[in-house]
Amino acid sequence: MSKRYPMPIPHGWFAVSYSDELAVGESRAVRYFGQDLVLFRTESGQACLLDAYCPHLGAHLGYGIHENTGGGGRIEGESIVCPFHAWKFNGEGECTEVPYARNMPPKVQGKQCLKSFPVTELNQVIWAWYHPDGIDPLWEVIEHEEANSEDWAPLKRYEWHLATHTQEMAENAADPAHFLFVHRTADMPKWETTYDGPTARGIQRAKMPTPRGEVDGAIHTGSQGPGQGFTKFEGIADTFLMGLVTPIDEENVQLRFAFTQPKVDGEVKSSGVNDAIIANIVGQLEEDKPIWEHKIYRPLPVLCDGDGPIAKFRKWYGQFYSSFDAANM
Repeated sequence: MSKRYPMPIPHGWFAVSYSDELAVGESRAVRYFGQDLVLFRTESGQACLLDAYCPHLGAHLGYGIHENTGGGGRIEGESIVCPFHAWKFNGEGECTEVPYARNMPPKVQGKQCLKSFPVTELNQVIWAWYHPDGIDPLWEVIEHEEANSEDWAPLKRYEWHLATHTQEMAENAADPAHFLFVHRTADMPKWETTYDGPTARGIQRAKMPTPRGEVDGAIHTGSQGPGQGFTKFEGIADTFLMGLVTPIDEENVQLRFAFTQPKVDGEVKSSGVNDAIIANIVGQLEEDKPIWEHKIYRPLPVLCDGDGPIAKFRKWYGQFYSSFDAANM
């Protein structure tokens, strides 16, 4: 059976957990980028992501008999301890101790023996940098005031596992016509989109109907690489959305939506309008889901004059591949 997508996994910063989901001393088995991995937080609070399998006899560092909050290898200081023979590894993938060995094996002594991923924490999210060639991060995660300020409400979170590719989801932003037929909007949205290196920015201005008449509204969209998406809705009820898509493998992704809205007089505002904004956005995702999960990628699509700037989008997205030209395939 042929692959649905010719594209490989793109490189970039990707969300691997919310910060509050990983406690100090916790380890957890995860699967991203087509690889089995272990995510853990050291006693100093540093989040780390390593290749899951011990170089000794192949035990998975994220599964074991130890009683900790993650159920995997326990954490001692800045190292994770293999549940099989208690070999210890730090966040750089270096073996820090073999407790029963008289001499450290030469293959691991002073060397990185497990693949380690650059990790940063920002916006209440743990981010890992993935590049198939092991190249260091090429840009930084953007910080959002809305996700770091006491003036904004705690994040409302939604999560999906989707059988699709990250590029297919992102391409919706360059496809205004689908809003008419999938989301049943009154008219086709008109976007102004600019691309600059790994950054994409867009804006849609619209008149929004309310019981008291029309108000000026705007939707500001942005992407920093393929893994960090964000949207700000202004007008009826200001809403900020982090859309975090992470490849599990070449044909499956994990999608996280995290919403926040400004507090009013220091209090979280809960109203029909505020909740309806979020419900509508989540509902649109549910409408897209069956299409994404059952379509294929057309390398050279037959486009018409009413379609959006799909070719321009694919050229921009192609920079996130080491050996694939999304604009010409």
